[in-house]
Amino acid sequence: MSYAPISDYALVGDCHASALVSKDGAIDWACLWRFDASPVFCRLLDAEKGGTFALTARELESVQRRYLTDTNVLETTFTTKSGVARLIDCFTMRSGGRTKPYRQLLRVIEGVEGEVTFDVLIRPLFDYALLRPWLRYHEDHDLYSAVGGDEAFVLQSEIPLHISGEGARFLGELTVRRRQRRRFSIISRRPHDMRLEKLATAVLDRRLKATIDWWRQWVNQGTYDETYREEVVRSALVLKLLTCAPTGAIIAAPTTSLPEAAGGTRNWDYRFSWIRDSAHTLAALLAVGHPEVATGFKMFIERATAGHADDLQVVYGCYGERRLTEVELSHLDGYRGSRPVRIGNAAATQRQLDVYGELLNATHLWLSAGNTLSVDGWRFVRGLVEATCASWKEPDRGLWEMRGDPRHYVESKAMCWLALECGVQTCEQYGLPAEVGRWREVREEIRATIEREGFDRERGCFVQFFGSREVDASLLLLPIMGFLDANDPRMRATVDAIETDLCDGLLVRRYRNEAVDDGLEGGEGAFLMASFWLVDVLAMQGRLKDAESRFQRLLKLANDVGLFAEEYDGVRSEQLGNFPQAFTHMALINSAESLARAQLGIAPIRSVMERGVLRRGRPIARATLHHERHGTHAPGALNHRAGDRHVQ
Repeated sequence: MSYAPISDYALVGDCHASALVSKDGAIDWACLWRFDASPVFCRLLDAEKGGTFALTARELESVQRRYLTDTNVLETTFTTKSGVARLIDCFTMRSGGRTKPYRQLLRVIEGVEGEVTFDVLIRPLFDYALLRPWLRYHEDHDLYSAVGGDEAFVLQSEIPLHISGEGARFLGELTVRRRQRRRFSIISRRPHDMRLEKLATAVLDRRLKATIDWWRQWVNQGTYDETYREEVVRSALVLKLLTCAPTGAIIAAPTTSLPEAAGGTRNWDYRFSWIRDSAHTLAALLAVGHPEVATGFKMFIERATAGHADDLQVVYGCYGERRLTEVELSHLDGYRGSRPVRIGNAAATQRQLDVYGELLNATHLWLSAGNTLSVDGWRFVRGLVEATCASWKEPDRGLWEMRGDPRHYVESKAMCWLALECGVQTCEQYGLPAEVGRWREVREEIRATIEREGFDRERGCFVQFFGSREVDASLLLLPIMGFLDANDPRMRATVDAIETDLCDGLLVRRYRNEAVDDGLEGGEGAFLMASFWLVDVLAMQGRLKDAESRFQRLLKLANDVGLFAEEYDGVRSEQLGNFPQAFTHMALINSAESLARAQLGIAPIRSVMERGVLRRGRPIARATLHHERHGTHAPGALNHRAGDRHVQ
């Protein structure tokens, strides 16, 4: 059995769980209970053993796909020799779904012309395909179920299915004619809560309509420039879908172990909440008018760290879990033989100093949107700055989570500078109490150290880490974060070096694998986020024609429904890595915003702190601290009750 290209998939979800649907109508990856749960279907990681929910059209001639306008509802149209049929896929949404989701995957087949016959195969496998579930038909309710271990689901089908006991699968045949509808519903359950409740077809149809309306209402809450609106809205919808509604966490991607090079070993589990990815994501969503995501993530981090800034991890589980033990699943073949398949992520134990700057900048943007901090919230923020002061001189693993020896990465040090810069500016703008004079001194010491130790005087450019002569795509962040002007001669030389050493025409590699020991074997594709960073910096340098050309060509690398993975192989013209990737989509939004400003003759963004609400020209609000009544709110929660004392 062969593997479909990564770009053949489209994402559906409900901000709790997600699934990937292939062009041929197969769900080959689905974590139905929560993002990081064991998948019910995982043919994506083992074509033979992985399990799938396949609706295969007979005598197929062509397939077209799209998301319904301004939604995460997928429509796939199959044209066969005998007719045309449409497949709608979604997780159903509801008001109040943050705490009480339906946990329902809905598939609706509609006849459009003539008649189309589908072969139905539903083969669930639990515990990463180690457990063949117990399949049953409940005649009294006309429902089917699958149960095994701590996993279960209830299946409702409008066609009869028979159970193949030997292969543990449901099989059936479905024919639809013009204006006919046939529906499948899978509701995720726990084995101890196997409620068998058949839903009327009218209820299923209402849920579908409500889901379409839910997503469109969310989009309508935002503000989008007409330039590149379609691409920006699609990226915003991806980012929203990757937020964990109950907790406010933002996951990096909904998949694990999709390779950075087909057949390679650089295969990681991204179904967790990285501070770095999340901070960039919420900045992008703030920029297009969705501040609720920032508030949710802020509270998630404060809860996950128990309010202790000096105990910050770089990544957490989507419900705040701290232990993300990395395990290799040797029984799975891996996508196109890319082994090992991993669950968990050892990056949770790494030191990555850039997270302080990322989190403090996110807080700065959140405050700039007119929000307020509690006293405990400010204590946490101040603790982040102090933790930066205490640790910035240490080596770390860097933005790219190197698995070799720790080093003094320039981007990490610069993000420590940003942490101090955010701390100082927050104090100055909002009049908050802190040792701001000492913070200024540390900030300037970091700058001087970077300019002395992280700069190659012979080439006239900054380098990947102290003592190196190699450049790194993360250096493109120096002007984006406001460390220096994009037109500074040193930055121009750095961009030139990156274009020479790391660019293959359009695409940008993270660093030269052959020249840098990152503790890993094999190579990887070009990094799409870094390719968008180059667009930003070129726009900041006034090279608008080049920036616009690059951006338009990058957009063409998306799949047919506008989704991007983490990386791209320019030689084989294929997407690589976990999919879809939040990092890539938030970078797309930022680049579109930068170019829109340039086209309108607005000054380019000079600092990462201008992103989000500030790029929209909204005024900075006066921050206040709220004293909270003990036991009423989680640390850092907003408190708008009358009578609480405000401290300037």
